[in-house]
Amino acid sequence: MASLAHLVGSMPFDSAREAMAAAFDRLGPCVRWVPDGETGERRDWITHIVESCRQHPDLELRRDGAWTDYDDVPRFRIRPGHELTGDSLELGHLAAFGSSYPVFKELREEHGRGDVSFQVGIPGDLDLSLFTLGPSGPVRHRQPFTDATLREIRAIHAHAGEDVVFQIEVPAELVFLARTPAPAQPAMAAYLARGITDLAAAAPPSTRFGVHLCLGDMNHRALGRMRDVSPLVRLSNAIAARWPALRSLEFVHAPFAAAVEPPPNRRAFYQPLERLRLAPDTAFIAGFVHEALTVEAHQTLRAHLEGLVSRPIGVASSCGLGRRSREEAEQCMDLAATLCGALESNG
Repeated sequence: MASLAHLVGSMPFDSAREAMAAAFDRLGPCVRWVPDGETGERRDWITHIVESCRQHPDLELRRDGAWTDYDDVPRFRIRPGHELTGDSLELGHLAAFGSSYPVFKELREEHGRGDVSFQVGIPGDLDLSLFTLGPSGPVRHRQPFTDATLREIRAIHAHAGEDVVFQIEVPAELVFLARTPAPAQPAMAAYLARGITDLAAAAPPSTRFGVHLCLGDMNHRALGRMRDVSPLVRLSNAIAARWPALRSLEFVHAPFAAAVEPPPNRRAFYQPLERLRLAPDTAFIAGFVHEALTVEAHQTLRAHLEGLVSRPIGVASSCGLGRRSREEAEQCMDLAATLCGALESNG
């Protein structure tokens, strides 16, 4: 039986139909949730959301940026005498869902995969406020982004119910935790997890979620690094410990590669995974699939990871494939399929 392969979100294809068809065709029985590929302006994660703030009546540009690096991004502030509210923010998740979900259902029926759900990527509210307004955003103005995010989650859930899995995407939390001194990391992990789980708790009962921990992938370069995987273990455990009742945590996805950089070849880097504590029904998805590694290297690393966590793992790249070339993205998908047995199953 094929095991689990995961697509984080973006794929370098020309349309949602093409991206989802590639997911079904290349990953076969491995895939349980299919994203729409976040094609077009959504390929670069939240760049289009931040850029839309240039026309927002309650915001003004404080510092411009061209997105060439993490230090070259636009920053906004609230106009004097104005108030930013969640009702005034359009994040685009609902519109993208409305366009892609009918196509997903057609492809699902064509492939006879009624067991597959639609995956919707949801940037975390802390991350949205941080990347839009700068360091003060999460402290002073997080609530409008929380309200806007929940409004769109609720609207999508009202339409599709449990046929949708929402993937909460939180690079800022993991990068910040990795930069926190080790003695302070447990307390900081608990604080950061509270924001993530509070977002899930405010969603309707029966809403399904996954969490994508991330190190950043702007222009296929990481924002943060880890000396070992202790930060992601602490944050994963803190999220699992606080996860709200009546909302399922389908998976936690953890990055081991860092964008263009392949996963480290040091066993000590992964040793803290022995302390990972997820519920049995929460899949642990390891983001180590990388075009720079051979199939044999992937198989060796996978066996090591499964020995540390004492359970089968899912496989994925460290982030979305949208910043790769199409050839590289297809290579990563085929590597994941090989690791999961899909190529043999489809052959």
